[in-house]
Amino acid sequence: MIFITAKFRIKPEYAEQWPEISREFTEATRGEPGCLWFDWSRSLDDSTEYVLVEAFRDGDAGAAHVQSEHFATAQRTFPPHLVETPRIVNAVLEQDDWSLLGEMAVQG
Repeated sequence: MIFITAKFRIKPEYAEQWPEISREFTEATRGEPGCLWFDWSRSLDDSTEYVLVEAFRDGDAGAAHVQSEHFATAQRTFPPHLVETPRIVNAVLEQDDWSLLGEMAVQG
């Protein structure tokens, strides 16, 4: 799978509205056949920072995502709401779902 984590620093005046601003893009991406997950979280330390954790089945699914119309729309509409270019970690992993964190196994 292609595993991606990206940090988006939102302009303070848009930070509360970011879930709505990104909603259409999020829903469209989640609807892609190759999308495994696409989840936003908000930083506990910086209320203007949102972290996106996403995964795609393979390189073809990732390519389809960045070539989609909703991605092109986000490329045009997201930057005016951002403080800076988002930062990203992108990796290819030999798995297709989350693994269990054995060091914190829940008993019983």
